[in-house]
Amino acid sequence: MPANTRLLSVPPVVRDQARSAWGNLAGAARALAIAEAAAEHVGLSLVITRDTASADQLEQELRFFAPELPVLSFPDWETLPYDRFSPHQDIISQRLKTLHLLPQVTQGILVVPMTTLLHRLAPRNFLGGSVLMLEVGQKLDIERMRLNLDAAGYRCVDTVYEHGDYAVRGALLDLFPMGSPDPIRIDLFDDEIETLRTFDPDTQRSVDKVESIQLLPAKEFPLDKSALTGFRARFREHFDVDYRRCPVYQDLSEGMVPPGIEYYLPLFFDELSSLFDYLPDNTLLFSLPDIEGSAEHFWQDVRHRYEDQRVDKTRPLLAPASLFLSVEDCFAQIKRFPRIICHQEALPAKAGTTNFNGQPNPELAIDNRLDQPLTALQSFIQGFEGKVLFVVESAGRREALLELLARIDLKPASVDSWPEFVAAKAPLAVIIAGIDQSMLCGFPAVALITENLLFGQRVMQRRRRGKATDLGDAVIRNLTELREGAPVVHIDHGVGRFLGLVNLTVEDQQAEFLTLAYADDAKLYVPVANLHLIARYTGGEDDNAPLHRLGSEHWQKAKRKAAEKVRDVAAELLDVYARRGARKGFSFSAPERDYQLFSEAFPFEETADQEAAIQAVVEDMVKPQPMDRLVCGDVGFGKTEVAMRAAFLAVHGGKQVAVLVPTTLLAQQHYNSFRDRFAEWPVKVEVMSRFKSTKEIKAAAEDLAAGKVDIMIGTHKLLQGDIQFKDLGLMIIDEEHRFGVRQKEQLKALRSEVDVLTLTATPIPRTLNMAMSGMRELSIIATPPARRLSVRTFVMQQQAPVIKEAILRELLRGGQVYYLHNEVSTIEKCAADLAELVPEARIGISHGQMPERALEQVMGDFYHRRFNVLVTTTIIETGIDVPNANTIILERADKFGLAQLHQLRGRVGRSHHQAYAYLLTPHGKKLTGDAEKRLEAIAAAQDLGAGFTLATHDLEIRGAGELLGEGQSGQIQAIGFTLYMDMLERAIKAIKQGKQPELDTPLGGGPDINLRLPALIPDDYLPDVHSRLILYKRIANAADDEALKDLQVEMIDRFGLLPDAAKTLFRVTALKLRCEPLGISKVDVGPEHGRLEFAAHTSVDPMTLVRLIQDQPNRYKLEGATLFRFNAPMGAAELRLNTIEALIDRLETPQPAPQGKGKRP
Repeated sequence: MPANTRLLSVPPVVRDQARSAWGNLAGAARALAIAEAAAEHVGLSLVITRDTASADQLEQELRFFAPELPVLSFPDWETLPYDRFSPHQDIISQRLKTLHLLPQVTQGILVVPMTTLLHRLAPRNFLGGSVLMLEVGQKLDIERMRLNLDAAGYRCVDTVYEHGDYAVRGALLDLFPMGSPDPIRIDLFDDEIETLRTFDPDTQRSVDKVESIQLLPAKEFPLDKSALTGFRARFREHFDVDYRRCPVYQDLSEGMVPPGIEYYLPLFFDELSSLFDYLPDNTLLFSLPDIEGSAEHFWQDVRHRYEDQRVDKTRPLLAPASLFLSVEDCFAQIKRFPRIICHQEALPAKAGTTNFNGQPNPELAIDNRLDQPLTALQSFIQGFEGKVLFVVESAGRREALLELLARIDLKPASVDSWPEFVAAKAPLAVIIAGIDQSMLCGFPAVALITENLLFGQRVMQRRRRGKATDLGDAVIRNLTELREGAPVVHIDHGVGRFLGLVNLTVEDQQAEFLTLAYADDAKLYVPVANLHLIARYTGGEDDNAPLHRLGSEHWQKAKRKAAEKVRDVAAELLDVYARRGARKGFSFSAPERDYQLFSEAFPFEETADQEAAIQAVVEDMVKPQPMDRLVCGDVGFGKTEVAMRAAFLAVHGGKQVAVLVPTTLLAQQHYNSFRDRFAEWPVKVEVMSRFKSTKEIKAAAEDLAAGKVDIMIGTHKLLQGDIQFKDLGLMIIDEEHRFGVRQKEQLKALRSEVDVLTLTATPIPRTLNMAMSGMRELSIIATPPARRLSVRTFVMQQQAPVIKEAILRELLRGGQVYYLHNEVSTIEKCAADLAELVPEARIGISHGQMPERALEQVMGDFYHRRFNVLVTTTIIETGIDVPNANTIILERADKFGLAQLHQLRGRVGRSHHQAYAYLLTPHGKKLTGDAEKRLEAIAAAQDLGAGFTLATHDLEIRGAGELLGEGQSGQIQAIGFTLYMDMLERAIKAIKQGKQPELDTPLGGGPDINLRLPALIPDDYLPDVHSRLILYKRIANAADDEALKDLQVEMIDRFGLLPDAAKTLFRVTALKLRCEPLGISKVDVGPEHGRLEFAAHTSVDPMTLVRLIQDQPNRYKLEGATLFRFNAPMGAAELRLNTIEALIDRLETPQPAPQGKGKRP
């Protein structure tokens, strides 16, 4: 900071004075004082806080006040002492990066919670000796490298996704180094590094080149041979137990890293260090008051847990003193450095104490009951002689504040950073930053006024979303769940079981086949080129899936019966379609410049799925028919933005928009986010909910009818008769599954006239079914924003120790817990029991029968961390986002539906911490079969984006919902859901074109091409069966040459240059794409002869064939009506491919009509 931007006259630090105290630093002034002192101090400034939560807050404030200094963080492991969990990879990555940087920091700030400071760490020489530099041109032996990576704790995986993963594929090594923001792809030429490129873990495509990388170890301890030998020797020496019965010992001996091994750290080294050993000598310490109390409390906790858990003979524990510094030792270390204790209140004057001229924050709350709500603020500013900075959370809040201040004739300037504000002359300014605390201090005086001070503790939405990701072709999800033994449907042969991939040589050509088993031990081999004839069987439980006999009538019969049923359903569907198509909706004009500007204001990068959904909605709105689209995306995957774009188009076209939400809290949240997003535009957004007085609601309704309100957000109140829209053009329905039948019927009536956009995370089976069979349009957003970890889910019986541990694990990392108890009558007792079980928790209660104001108060308090455990009913299912709540405990999980379980689980895991969900079932009670299946399904679908997979599961558990009448589930059970939908689609297409649906003819598998050349992805090029299967399916499904090219580029990027067999596979697929429109059904070519077979309807011009035969009768001849033979020497693979490609070229070009004699043209 330049000298003129100093606000506080920070006293110089005297090196030999052990500790001094600063007082009167209320609110954010504490961070400002530390930032200014750190900027003066040449060296590291270490700030010690009481707990993780205050460390996070302080870190954010320091980044705000000192943007030019590096602010490092050394996060806590976020596990309990002696836990059986290991910390998350990303946390370890951040810790190692900080430890690696510390010795070289010349100036900067490190914020550490007291508890983290007490942990002993690996000695300095461990990190110093295990950092590996790699640069372009360096020699690298891949086998040695693998051993080194294993020894450093890296995991060998198929695809690299998170820190500490690596994968080897031929001459490519993919690696996600600890402490690096991106994974790295190392390309070797022989044994030399040719290029180093970063790549995107989600698309697996390269991004840009780097010259060198630093490799930190993947764990905070070594895993090489000597370290493991040392560990085993120390283990046997330390513990008098039968080590053969200790899983920790056995796992490590077998080369596996058991979870919770971090609490055996001393056994890896002769002696441990602490964070103090990593600090440079000229470090300056700052601490908050009462860090001693926090250290004492932590030690108490450690002793308790040690006593509780040491009884387990198979898991002996190390004494606390060998893992943690004692409080005395820790403070002895602290005394080595000069330390300043920063107090909020003023201190009595004595040597070494400095009181700053800070003042308590004035009362500035806006009081809406007064005629002039802003009186307090106005009089404060008039009497204040210094500069004032307003801090808001987002652009929308800034607009709202400027509107407010304009009423009392204040016009603050916008600034981008704190130094800019201090240097500027303007007396009033406003800035966007994530700071909650206000301050009033300094000379010249400065007031920092946050929204909390003005609006009281309003609930503010923190968005923690980085850039979003792109999954390429939403990978053919259908085959991804194929395990060996899973039932699959082959369109011509019925339901069998999948056994895996095999390589066979047929007619001298090597090809890869899927093996399917049928009844009576019959096997069917399906060439990978025909993957599109195969689908996963869904239609009931895997165990109840039929197993057909090859060649029997049974399958044909089932298919015929289903076909008849499908015909009726298709006709009914089309009737619905026709009725809808005949109605004219409003056709919005296509988006122009304004829309471009609006889109660019979206602060995150759109994910590919999101982009596609937005595109589809825009197209629907421009069409004259009313839109009816379902956007299905997991919680927090950006559905709201899709709705915002639609709303913008509607308002821009002069229409009104209604946003319908199930709960008042959600209405409030949407209101805030819509205001944010439309801050820069002349759009009036209103909300109608129980928080508003009757008078306000009446006024809003009048404005709505007069057309003064553009976007109205509200609960089902909006559907009542007395609410009139002047010109409604778009209805957005959020969380559709929460509305009752009556409201849905009212909505149905609207559907025929206005555009309807429905958003949901878990579509209820019936809507899903309708969308899948084309009655409503469906967009799926299955891509999570980057940096979201999936939720670890446990299904277990309810026991007090489990609950206690789950709550403590969360509280110790500064987080919050949802505890779901769905009985209002006993909720108080449940909260009292929890308070007894976990005395350190601050517990709040919320349920639907509370008065609305009280409920909002509780939710607001929970958001602001006033208490950290919320005992609640399912009312939180649609609620405000609490990024800090990362554990949810559900009692009686067996009573919830799948959609509900998923929705509730989605309340946690909204930030980048690992989140946990515990689904508890009653002790000693038998669960119903359905409940068990539901819990199994949700525990299995732990990935992000699982909402959609779950809904299809739900579809299977409940039978496929009644689409348009009864009696379908039987048909679906018989032939499987995928095939049923496929037939339905074909029937609809046929009836639309006015043809009779031909459902008995098998689905065309496309032309059959046999060039007697190996066309496959060799397993030495891509060993992972799963990836091969998905790529085969993607190649078979490619729509055109463009898509095939993209796939080729992607494969070369991910796995190296294509081998010949894979190149041939691409060329054969391209041929297939060209033969299909020509009506060629079969191509069979050998080294000397070849033949083409034409289908009944072919588009090849007969004159072309006649010409060919006339020109070269020895080479071409026609046999019968459909066989065309040709001879040519085609021994080499390249020659064979070129010959057939050239022939197809000739057939594609229509012949000019011959000129007759004597006739005029």
